[in-house]
Amino acid sequence: MTEATERFFESLPARAPEVLGGLVAGTLQIDLGTDDQTTEHWLVRMRPGSVQVSRNRGPADAIWYSSTALFDRLVTGEAQGVAAVLRNESTFSGNVVLFLAFRRFFPNPPGTRDPREVARKQAGRMA
Repeated sequence: MTEATERFFESLPARAPEVLGGLVAGTLQIDLGTDDQTTEHWLVRMRPGSVQVSRNRGPADAIWYSSTALFDRLVTGEAQGVAAVLRNESTFSGNVVLFLAFRRFFPNPPGTRDPREVARKQAGRMA
């Protein structure tokens, strides 16, 4: 387990109120495979505005498997979760809404700017 991944999971409960609005509710088990063929487990219970994180296994409404190397890239914004699943770099089964909600915790790629900010700046230069 890398320090970046550990810090990411530790930060989830504090960040949940701003990230998890709406009606998302369920448990996501995240299995991270290491190079030495072991698997680390994280259980993330999501409710509107709150998250509980433990190092246990299921029961879960969904399971996401990733390598630790890929997950490190996700928590630093260097990779995108949906793209990784579509490229079969990671696998997901169960309630897809939980995966889509959880991915909102990942940071944007480095250098990403909000298109609304870019438009405001361009409009300011034209005036």
